[in-house]
Amino acid sequence: MRQFLTKEAYDSILRAVLEGKKIERGIANQVASGMKDWALSLGATHYTHWFQPLTGGTAEKHDSFFEPISGGAMEKFDGSQLVQQEPDASSFPNGGIRNTFEARGYTAWDPTSPAFVYGTTLCIPTIFISYTGDSLDYKTPLLRALQMVDRAATEVAQYFDRNTSKVTATLGWEQEYFLIDKALSDTRPDIGLTGRTLLGHIAAKGQQLDDHYFGSIPNRAISFMKDLEKECMLLGIPVKTRHNEVAPNQFELAPIFEEASLAVDHNSLIMDIMGKIALKHDLRVLLHEKPFANINGSGKHNNWSLATNTGVNLLAPGSTPKKNLRFLTFFVNTIKAVNDYEEILRASIASAGNDHRLGVNEAPPAIISVFIGEQLTRVLDHLEGVTTGKLSPEEKTELKLNIVGKIPTLILDNTDRNRTSPFAFTGNKFELRAVGSNTNCSSPMTVLNTIVAKQLKEFKKEVDGLIKKKDLKKDEAIFNVLREYIKASKKIRFEGDGYSKKWEEEAEKRGLSNKKTTPEALKANISKKTISLFEEMGVLNETEIKARHEVSLESYIMKIQIEGRVLADLSLNHVISSAVSYQNTLIKNVTGLKEIFASRYKELASDQVVLIESISGHIKEINKNVREMVGERKKANAIENLEAKADSYCFKVKPYFDIIRYHCDKLETMVDDNLWGLTKYRELLFTR
Repeated sequence: MRQFLTKEAYDSILRAVLEGKKIERGIANQVASGMKDWALSLGATHYTHWFQPLTGGTAEKHDSFFEPISGGAMEKFDGSQLVQQEPDASSFPNGGIRNTFEARGYTAWDPTSPAFVYGTTLCIPTIFISYTGDSLDYKTPLLRALQMVDRAATEVAQYFDRNTSKVTATLGWEQEYFLIDKALSDTRPDIGLTGRTLLGHIAAKGQQLDDHYFGSIPNRAISFMKDLEKECMLLGIPVKTRHNEVAPNQFELAPIFEEASLAVDHNSLIMDIMGKIALKHDLRVLLHEKPFANINGSGKHNNWSLATNTGVNLLAPGSTPKKNLRFLTFFVNTIKAVNDYEEILRASIASAGNDHRLGVNEAPPAIISVFIGEQLTRVLDHLEGVTTGKLSPEEKTELKLNIVGKIPTLILDNTDRNRTSPFAFTGNKFELRAVGSNTNCSSPMTVLNTIVAKQLKEFKKEVDGLIKKKDLKKDEAIFNVLREYIKASKKIRFEGDGYSKKWEEEAEKRGLSNKKTTPEALKANISKKTISLFEEMGVLNETEIKARHEVSLESYIMKIQIEGRVLADLSLNHVISSAVSYQNTLIKNVTGLKEIFASRYKELASDQVVLIESISGHIKEINKNVREMVGERKKANAIENLEAKADSYCFKVKPYFDIIRYHCDKLETMVDDNLWGLTKYRELLFTR
């Protein structure tokens, strides 16, 4: 920008990014001119408004820089083309906000996220709104939530440092994924159409030896990773870490922390380019949360914190009592926010894919809880015993020197990790571990930043009230409010095994929700509490909330519907046909034995006959359950109410998946390998 923009344009961009100032149209023309020159210098021929609609992916419509004129062509890209475009708003998921005959929608430039050139296209990050001004994307509410947490956190941070003028939410995501051979994946219609295997018997060797985790990266995988990292560097995505994950053919990449909005853009972009680069290596990337049964699924851990303009991480313990009091303030308020709004946080990570993952093979359970470790638990227990009201000199000394002052600078090395915790403190940040690998980070980040902003706003109000009404000093007022928050949020803190039955029972006693399916979890999105929260904070209005709820339900329904159709096709046209072919071979064998060994054929063919009968039994069960599943699907399709329809697909249609799979997987172990038309797990997961 320094090279291609005037100083006036450059300063205007900085003010927009740092202070949220509006960019005037004249300046936009200057920015557009500089951006075009920069893009052309990199070989760009087209430009696009790059946005994140409610499909879960990204969207773009490319326009050429060159427009024909009499006798030739000219380059054209001005402020109006930079600032706004008009995609069809009725053709994207909109939850009824737009009808087919009301198609107008707008993409609007987001100057807080840098433009980038991908291939020969200048990509301009934008938000996407309807003609009526309602949000139709993931990015708009996230930007609103980040603005709210900035305001609320800045006011609280000024208790400790008056020089604090801005607080930025940071995000460091960890992206897990599977890499499989493309040729093999092409033989599996379920992978191609649903992103996961609907059938497949577990391989003799899975992840039980733990030999893949952090092991030597296979040659094809490392070659893919190198090309991916090169592309990331060219696009400004600060990827830093790569390694083998737990399951065979599972891997992870992670970048350096960035501002949350930019980190979300980079994650959305990288999910797209991963697939494109994989194809160049004859590989396929699977981002489904549970592409293979009986081994680990894939998550996207969201590491979240708050940073000030003065370079302070507000969730990092410090070296002095004052710094640690600041840390405790934001630490306890975050826990209180999660305690008060755990159901909304659970809903933000709900999806058909994540339902298969949560609570299985090291993934956190559906119960939202907070893990902080033994040392910080002791600190909070001490603070819980602080006397209310004014503190004596002895109490102040004990607090500052013996409790607050002893919080170690690096909690990270003194606190163990809990892989079953959905929301864990890991030294200088909170890690939301329950996010699915295919999820747009905007959803959980919008919720988390909104609830923390709301909580900090309430905290400031209470502290100021105590200072004014009870004539307390600032530190005393802060201690008093934190003490009550620690008590009120105790139920959300859990240090044990999140998989245990005892925790489920204990969580129920504590009043914590345990929504194991998406339709159950999504109900929290349209509660009065949720609507009130988002409207008060200016993040989403009631129309936007209900529209998004409808989109989420439709997405869930469609995914289960597609999986049901694919499963029926595979079962009837692949599995049964293979089983019948093998059965005919067995029958021919039995007939031949009878002809040759008339007196002894029953003895010689007894095992074959048992196998023929067993195959027939499984075929019968598959046909029966497929018919019943199709019948339930037809009933579900006739339901008009989306919540009832989603419930029907979840509790009436989906249960047949496991039953049908069981019989298909049994046949896989019986049928001649040469006759089995579907590539098996041992081939998909152990190809190098």
